Amino acid sequence: MSSIRENGGGARGDDDLKAPLLQPASGGAVAITVPAAGQNSKAATAVDKKVRTAKFKIGDIKCTSCTGSIESVLKELDGVQTVAISVLDGHAAVTYVPELTTVEKIKETIEDAGFPVEHLSEQDIAVCRLKIKGMMCTSCAESVERALLMIDGVKKAVVGLALEEAKVHFDPNVIDIAGIIESIEDSGFGAVLVSSGADVNKVHLKLEGFESLEDCKQIQSLLESAQGVNHVEMDLDEHKLTINYDSAITGPRSLIQLIEEASPSPNMYHATLYVPPRQRENDQLHETQMYRNQFLWSCIFSVPVFLFSMALPMFHPYGNWLSYKLYHNLTVGMLLRWILCTPVQFIVGRRVALGTNTAYFYSVYVIIKATTAENFEGQDFFETSAMLISFILLGKYLEVVAKGKTSDALAKLTELAPETACLLTLDTDGSVISEEEISTQLIQRNDIIKIVPGAKVAVDGVVVDGQSHVNESMITGEARPVAKRPGDKVIGGTVNENGCIHVKATHVGSEAALSQIVQLVEAAQLARAPVQQLADRISRYFVPTVVVVAFITWLVWFIAGEVGLYPRNWIPKAMDKFELALQFGISVLVIACPCALGLATPTAVMVATGKGASQGVLIKGGDALEKAHKVKTVVFDKTGTLTVGKPQVVSAVLFSNFSMEEFCDLATAAEANSEHPIAKAVVDHAKRFRHKIGSNPDHIPEVKDFEVHTGAGVTGKVGERMVLVGNRRLMRTSEITLGPEVEKYIFENEELARTCVLVAIDGKMAGAFAVTDPVKPEAQRVISFLRSMGITSIMVTGDNRATAAAIARDVGIDYFFAETTPVGKADKIKDLQGKGEIVAMVGDGINDSPALVAADVGMAIGAGTNVAIEAADIVLIKSNLEDVVTAIDLSRKTIARIRMNYVWALGYNVLGMPIAAGILYPFTGIRLPPWLAGACMAASSLSVVCSSLLLQSYKKPLHVREG
Repeated sequence: MSSIRENGGGARGDDDLKAPLLQPASGGAVAITVPAAGQNSKAATAVDKKVRTAKFKIGDIKCTSCTGSIESVLKELDGVQTVAISVLDGHAAVTYVPELTTVEKIKETIEDAGFPVEHLSEQDIAVCRLKIKGMMCTSCAESVERALLMIDGVKKAVVGLALEEAKVHFDPNVIDIAGIIESIEDSGFGAVLVSSGADVNKVHLKLEGFESLEDCKQIQSLLESAQGVNHVEMDLDEHKLTINYDSAITGPRSLIQLIEEASPSPNMYHATLYVPPRQRENDQLHETQMYRNQFLWSCIFSVPVFLFSMALPMFHPYGNWLSYKLYHNLTVGMLLRWILCTPVQFIVGRRVALGTNTAYFYSVYVIIKATTAENFEGQDFFETSAMLISFILLGKYLEVVAKGKTSDALAKLTELAPETACLLTLDTDGSVISEEEISTQLIQRNDIIKIVPGAKVAVDGVVVDGQSHVNESMITGEARPVAKRPGDKVIGGTVNENGCIHVKATHVGSEAALSQIVQLVEAAQLARAPVQQLADRISRYFVPTVVVVAFITWLVWFIAGEVGLYPRNWIPKAMDKFELALQFGISVLVIACPCALGLATPTAVMVATGKGASQGVLIKGGDALEKAHKVKTVVFDKTGTLTVGKPQVVSAVLFSNFSMEEFCDLATAAEANSEHPIAKAVVDHAKRFRHKIGSNPDHIPEVKDFEVHTGAGVTGKVGERMVLVGNRRLMRTSEITLGPEVEKYIFENEELARTCVLVAIDGKMAGAFAVTDPVKPEAQRVISFLRSMGITSIMVTGDNRATAAAIARDVGIDYFFAETTPVGKADKIKDLQGKGEIVAMVGDGINDSPALVAADVGMAIGAGTNVAIEAADIVLIKSNLEDVVTAIDLSRKTIARIRMNYVWALGYNVLGMPIAAGILYPFTGIRLPPWLAGACMAASSLSVVCSSLLLQSYKKPLHVREG
């Protein structure tokens, strides 16, 4: 019953705890782990590093029983490790060991099972992230990106100027990371590896007690052959180990124990946790200190130059000694300024030398002429060069400090996890034997961790004992503490408030929600927003254009002076026509800078994505952020999105002579194979009923010939009886007659926004269940607020029309589509897009993934399925509909801030360049000296970054409206 069954996905079973919150998956994938037949653990581990994934398109898959059939045949195939099959589109990913099987064997095995199959192209793609050094503007970022894309084997490369990082997708069979770094260095930039795709779960260990290199190599070989270990790197000089491992098989404490047990004598070998310094924080600190030190060094030289050139000559007779001629017209002041300016020009300020080179080398020319000519008089510009570099370095220092603050939200997220945890050891009865304080990095899956009142939850897991309230505001943005009882999930980094709870670890390392949120935000900050293309196009032609404009400025002023187009009194004292023209040209060259343009978008995106993450809204990059601000229509799924997603049976009636016990048994047998929340509601109701009458509530009869009818329901044979459970459509297609009594029951319940689950046994109506799923309390307020933002809300559901109408009426939605299949939902969105609408889709289930992909902006409810989360552009962590408003409003505020940044960046250049070129000088006498132009240029970048930082003060609109 697809209109009921396929809709939603809000309720989730215990098996869900085994899957990471944001785990990548393909639409509707069912993942099965299959041990390779005939392999012992050691042999399996030995080839772990040579595992490959083949992708197939399998036809004739109609239900989960089909995937089970394929799994059963692949289970017998030697070398197959895992299978993931999408029920929706038939795509499959099979992980296998090349030494033990081949793609052809896998394909033949699936065909032998009766399913047509097509092998899709297979290619190994690895990913690495690199820290890029030496980038100053968008042009630099483009140069690095072009250099990366020219490398043979690199498939995709994205370079982020604000993060100063690159994300590279490459074929490891063609190029390795060392080759990529070398190519970047050949293009004139530095590169350091931040992380690679292999950095999934890893631990760093420091080894002690080893007497020789042979001992170290022996331990490395031992670890490489250990079960669950994927890769081992050893620093023989430092006796340090880095181990990549599968957290489902092993963990840090097991690896440490393995090392220590290999000791030839008791307590000889020791392995302790080693925490390497954080690369990004180190680089940020190093860059800040570098610019600070360079600015201070430049001041040491520049201040005396300024005093000798502009201050002391004004105080007679104290500055007269500077005019003392050493040889011909070479004065003491000239020589001192040259000596002091040279280290600033070529050592301290070598990074910012474009505009200053002109001033410096002209000044050297003046000194040479003054030394060689008896009657030459000229003005040097050493103070211009030195002061200009000082102002630019001050601006870069302030800019780097401000840029560091743009990732404050991300830094706060990474610091949420506590450093230590209390590990419990239990006996077979579940009683606590001992407690031990360990580092949180040593926690392994299935560990039992004690969380005392006031302490941070150390790991993602499920409560197994005790009850409390947990403050999850730092992850979800929800201020109210959430009650936790046995069976409830908790998230690492949240705060336990008033009770002691025992938590069983389910997600550790990179699988933890906090880690995945950080990874997602980092990826989003690296992604380039489409609006950035404007800055890229401008930057591409900016520098050559500015050089030409500066030259024309000098030429115009010089020619004007030579032919006498302006009076002699316009020329400042101690200058000539050439020098005045040169100052105007240098000022143009200095004030015009594309850096602010390059920072306008990425800094705003960095702040917005970080702020969104702290508010419970994960935005997957600048593209999603930009599209969301244009949204005019929001399409909502019903079950689990507008409703709570935990349906309950409120009534059950019989239309036959079956007893209620037999009726519930037969319906439960058919529904037990379905994952839909309404099916679970029917099964739970039957269990409660059996418990009430005193029979075994866990007894479920076996079903044969089980089949899912898309958009209608399920069928199966229970014993000798044929059972159909579904909606009207299933009954009609199966030619089951619905009498007046049944129609009346359906009508009455649908008017109350209830869903009717009809049950037919052996071709006749046997009874029905009425299921209700309460509307979320905030739904009506959210729909109303969206309307005030000029956004239309539409509901699309697989449920019947009457129930859909009742729900839409309750929440204030005027337009809805009922009895819609998963593909139909995507088609409805495409129809809206065809009318020119920018559409956002909000959903939570596997069946929503086609619509989430089809929409301009897909928003997945955080408590939904991994497939929905993977397909979405924006993830709402806490499943609160208010965050739909937050996501759109934050997007609008961010785009407005980006536009304001462009106003600042372009404004400085558009207004500054004419003033620097001397357009006001004939009328007002206002001239912009090069050193002041440099200060303005530095201020432009700083103003853009500070403008982006204002997004840190963003508040949720609904909360503001309330209070």
